[in-house]
Amino acid sequence: MNKAAIYRQLAPEARKQNGLSVLNQVIGVLILLASLTAILETEPTLRASAPWLFPTLETIFVVVFIIEYLLRLYSIGEDPRYRGLSGRFRYIFSFWALVDLMAILPYFLGFMVHDNAFLVRLLRLLRMLRLARLGRFSQAWSGLADALHSRSYELWLSAGVAGLLLLFSSCCLYVVEAAAQPEAFGSVPRALWWSIATLTTVGYGDVTPITALGKFFAGLTAVAGIGIIAMPTGILAAAFSDAFQKKRNHPDG
Repeated sequence: MNKAAIYRQLAPEARKQNGLSVLNQVIGVLILLASLTAILETEPTLRASAPWLFPTLETIFVVVFIIEYLLRLYSIGEDPRYRGLSGRFRYIFSFWALVDLMAILPYFLGFMVHDNAFLVRLLRLLRMLRLARLGRFSQAWSGLADALHSRSYELWLSAGVAGLLLLFSSCCLYVVEAAAQPEAFGSVPRALWWSIATLTTVGYGDVTPITALGKFFAGLTAVAGIGIIAMPTGILAAAFSDAFQKKRNHPDG
């Protein structure tokens, strides 16, 4: 198989036919299997029952993904943007190439952190970054990116309003509750935890105001939280609707 044929098999945008190539379908299945393996590996009883199984599967997956990465690097010159040595370096630092690399690196880093339980757990979870690689095979991913970009101003504005409201409610609860509950509301950063849990409507209940004025401000914060959650939700819903409608009307655009 020549370089152009490999490129057509690996790059969805290079195919004239609809759908994924057989090779990309196989890669997609392997990504799902590798991610499922990483999830199951976090269960100690499964690791203990077959201590050889997960390392063996992980090695097989990594070898396949390294071969895929090298084939992509070899054939990417068919894309005019990445021709030549400088083009290859540009591709290596492109978004999807970095995602591919981040999905492989945890395997090799795992050999260096055997004595650190926290890092071992972190690396096991990082292997699930492979799921992000499915984005390159999906038009929905580009629709999501378009939607977020088209409403970036409104989203940043809503994030700013949420931040100001968090800070304001934290300051209010600090003023009225600090004397009664110094451990929970003795500073603005301490009160911020309560504000986050309330404004996001999570409401853990581990910290609650006990003064009359504190309960009053807490009620205002809780009501405001409904609007804070609804604002970005509405913005994103409208953006997704516009983006996917545009995709349907202009499938080749």
